[in-house]
Amino acid sequence: MANYGMVIDQKKCAGCAACSVACKNENNVPDGIFWSHYITETKGKFPNITYEYISTLCNHCENAPCVTACPVDPKAMYKTKDGLTLHDPDKCIGCRACESACPYGVIYFNEKEPFQRYREGDGKKLTEKVGGNVIPYYNPDRALTYDGIRRARVVEKCSFCDHRIANDEQPYCVVACPAEARIFGDLDDPNSEISKILKEKEHFVLKPEAGTKPKVFYINKFDEKDK
Repeated sequence: MANYGMVIDQKKCAGCAACSVACKNENNVPDGIFWSHYITETKGKFPNITYEYISTLCNHCENAPCVTACPVDPKAMYKTKDGLTLHDPDKCIGCRACESACPYGVIYFNEKEPFQRYREGDGKKLTEKVGGNVIPYYNPDRALTYDGIRRARVVEKCSFCDHRIANDEQPYCVVACPAEARIFGDLDDPNSEISKILKEKEHFVLKPEAGTKPKVFYINKFDEKDK
């Protein structure tokens, strides 16, 4: 059984946010919700300025606090055999305990029915023209393993595109990256590209002090000598 993870190369990443756009397109992610997002930080004073852009997503942690915090039994937020952290909306009670427990801020809650603008006024007319009950950019592939459009009062987050993994495909953010800054694969396979990279290169994770053992790793961090 695979144990999936991702590496993001900081020196290849151009900060173009193609990953974020691709994620929204592939997963029908509503406005205000970001399964794929980023952190930016500017340090120093002119002319000695450093700017850091770090792509973020669910870390699919080995010790996932969101799973521990989920109060229902069986869990609405759970771990799969291949290491993914996934969510079952049929079991979710909307308590948001997982959202509060996540140290990375990558779990979101649907307060209202998503895509209201496509159900009213001109948006409704457009929806009727392109598919009736389906929003204009609906991706039916997403619905293979999860609600194509998530309902109100449940949480949602990155799933590493589990529907694509099921078809032996890479997560769409990996495919869409024009700089090929993302590497996805089996952490338990010593011959996989991701395992070789992590063995050869120094790497870091976000908030290691949280003890979650995240499975999204970063390599080639910029530092003073790169200026």
